Amino acid sequence: MRDVEIPAVTHEPADVPQLDTAGGRVDVVVVGAGPVGLTLANILGARGIQVLVVDERAALIDYPRGVGIDDESLRTFQSIGLAAQVQRHTIPNQILRFVNGKGRLLAEIAPSGRDFGWPKRSGFVQPLVDAELLAGLVRHASVEVAWQLRMESYEAGGDAVTVRLQGPASEVREVRARYLVGCDGGRSSTRQLLGTTFDGTTSSTRWVVVDIENDPLGSPNSYVGADPARPFASISIAHGIRRFEFMVMADETDEQVERPEFLHRLLAPFVPRPAEVHIIRHRVYTHHSRIAGTFRKGRVLIAGDAAHLMPVWQGQGYNSGIRDAMNLGWKLAAVVAGHCGEDLLGTYDAERRGHAKAMIDLSTTVGRIISIRSRPLAWLRDRVAGAASLLPSLKRYVVEMRFKPMPRYESGAIVPAASPQSPVGRLFIQPHVETLEGTVLLDDALGTWFAVLCWNNDPTAILDDEALHMWRGLGARLVAIVPKEQLGRTAFPPEVLVVGDLGRLKTWFDTHTESVVFLRPDRCVAAASIAQEASEVSRRLANALALSGPRRATVEVTDHG
Repeated sequence: MRDVEIPAVTHEPADVPQLDTAGGRVDVVVVGAGPVGLTLANILGARGIQVLVVDERAALIDYPRGVGIDDESLRTFQSIGLAAQVQRHTIPNQILRFVNGKGRLLAEIAPSGRDFGWPKRSGFVQPLVDAELLAGLVRHASVEVAWQLRMESYEAGGDAVTVRLQGPASEVREVRARYLVGCDGGRSSTRQLLGTTFDGTTSSTRWVVVDIENDPLGSPNSYVGADPARPFASISIAHGIRRFEFMVMADETDEQVERPEFLHRLLAPFVPRPAEVHIIRHRVYTHHSRIAGTFRKGRVLIAGDAAHLMPVWQGQGYNSGIRDAMNLGWKLAAVVAGHCGEDLLGTYDAERRGHAKAMIDLSTTVGRIISIRSRPLAWLRDRVAGAASLLPSLKRYVVEMRFKPMPRYESGAIVPAASPQSPVGRLFIQPHVETLEGTVLLDDALGTWFAVLCWNNDPTAILDDEALHMWRGLGARLVAIVPKEQLGRTAFPPEVLVVGDLGRLKTWFDTHTESVVFLRPDRCVAAASIAQEASEVSRRLANALALSGPRRATVEVTDHG
């Protein structure tokens, strides 16, 4: 591919590390240098956690896989200081149109607004973003990446996991880690060694994906074609790449699909001269709808495709994996640093399982609707979609992606909500705010760890000594939110960050009775209260987080906030 080469990084693919740091001991071994493993390593590396990432391949996968990235993933990349690098490989606010066999519009997804600070939907080139995640690891001296190392087995003990690794020359090495995380894809050896189930179904229908350089259409338009003759997708992504996907019929063999003339016939209805296109890569795949029986057994955990697989139709397989990394990353960091007990890790499965299952179900349902082959059923589907588009409320529901399940935790590392209207368990918004240094996104002001936000109050004044000692020991940022007109005009203690609201935060607090918000590092609202109850809620949250007792961080932290 011209002009979109994977950026050079300092980790040489052929290197096999001598794994002699601290006698072959690390805090966390991550199996799999895909997007989930690399994101997790960046989160842990920023907290000074010792991480070894191993991958049996010789280098990153170089063909485009995921093509859609959402605002939650971009917010995660913001938290690890790589949002700008990732954005270079995206098309923000990508519109996706669903059409029938005659090209008539059935539905359109064109979400606007930036509740979490980023476009709700962007097209992207995954291998280039993966490369940015890999390159980002050179910032962290505590992280090492080793290629051509395959995990052969592991033995979990009371205080460590011994991981057995085999190199390219069949040499075998052992590493002791406090935790092992398998981010090694749908065929995860970690999951298999874990001995858990992988429940669900695999579709009997095959698809072929074709990525083309120098987009022969050259437009930003992207379509999913619910054509009973042959369902298809045509997606514009960054750097002049267009992806086509076509259903492969039962009587068409994989050998046929490999032939250029077969691919040219598939492209002919869409491209005037299909024989002249430059195909980067093509491959045949099937859709899976599966979820592991458990995401954790003791000191061994799984994330991303190793934990769940879903069809591509909502573009949420990639994003669900990044959510796993964000949810698990701060928890591992807190436990390894001694802030929290191991019970905190039990909340990872509890919090992520329901949402991952909801995404699998949504993607599977959309795929079934798109892939209807019966012409009478396709006609009925088209009529229903056409009628629905006439209802403004239903049209907004689709256009603005309101159907997308949003994470909401009812149990786990939270103080359970007292009412359905409570913000607890939900992601907090991320508007632009004013600081004495200028206008920034809220997370950039807060940093990357815990935060206590108070509307128009001094947190050191409303929290009692015990609660303050707890939050200071955890390294939380204490924040006072005031109207921007008061910024710099009201005295607060030096430890309190004062943030000037441009209006969006006041609107949020106007709609909630709670005036104090306790944010986790993944920006989920862990607890919320009125000012007078903030200290008691802090103590309840300490139990939910399995806090080991007030203490100050003992590791050097790279804070991108």
